[in-house]
Amino acid sequence: MKTIRSLEFQTGSKEEKLPYATPDFPYLASRAELDYYGESFVPWHWHNAIELFFIESGTIKYYTPSEILVFPAGSGGFINSNILHKTEILTRKEKNIQLLHIFEPELIAGSRGNLIEQKYIMPVITASQLEMAALYPDIPEQASILDLIRKAFRLSENGFGYEIKIREALSQIWIQLFRICTPVLQESSRPAGRIAEKAKTMMLYIHEHFSEKVSVEALAKAAFLSERECYRVFQNCLHMSPVEYMKSYRIQMACQMLANSEKSVTEIGYFCGLGSPSYFGKVFHRATGDTPLEYRKKWQNHNKK
Repeated sequence: MKTIRSLEFQTGSKEEKLPYATPDFPYLASRAELDYYGESFVPWHWHNAIELFFIESGTIKYYTPSEILVFPAGSGGFINSNILHKTEILTRKEKNIQLLHIFEPELIAGSRGNLIEQKYIMPVITASQLEMAALYPDIPEQASILDLIRKAFRLSENGFGYEIKIREALSQIWIQLFRICTPVLQESSRPAGRIAEKAKTMMLYIHEHFSEKVSVEALAKAAFLSERECYRVFQNCLHMSPVEYMKSYRIQMACQMLANSEKSVTEIGYFCGLGSPSYFGKVFHRATGDTPLEYRKKWQNHNKK
């Protein structure tokens, strides 16, 4: 199991870069130690892979464009393929540790277009009404899936036949998930998929131009939208305005640079589009509770542990 203390993204995107051991077996078992992340949340991102998770300790809130759910220790859940999502740590009183199975749909679907993919995989990963599903231990049918998720982490990665065993375990989990999600799959689809793609396009534009002055007009044009539609897409998908997202992303980039580089506070402030040292310090303190220098000292020391 790989220990994860930060996210990596594809160049110029918020599509997560997943550290699979080999592209020939697109599966990752990871232990996310969320308290080592530089902020109290994991920013909005997406990945083609399916995400199954179990909360080992702490309490995590998940956001998708249409849902917000809280997952205490002992619970878990499912994030569908290509769904925008972010997570937030709700308490620092105990360690926040999340165990995850992350895998590409074809791992359990098999060859492209076969009956398993048509019957059991595509109906789920193309369902715009199914962004995530919660699994709680006090509901028997959900508890049995949580048990399967936990047991799959105990398989020895160096043991004979591991790849076949983990694929079998994920398939067992999937068929039970499919059964409990069937009522949702029968609901009318939502236009969320097209809207989310517009949001991703505008997020990508911000990620490529965050050092510059970015107007809402330019942002809207990047996705072939009016400014009014731009505001609506951000509010519906990310629950914030375009300006709020830009500021949040710039703060995220500043956090990374403070923790992982030797650039001066002045250089970082201007590079991240946050202006003069005094303005950068004020905005950064409001967002994180620390001055840039306090944050740098805290997280550079933290990363050495």
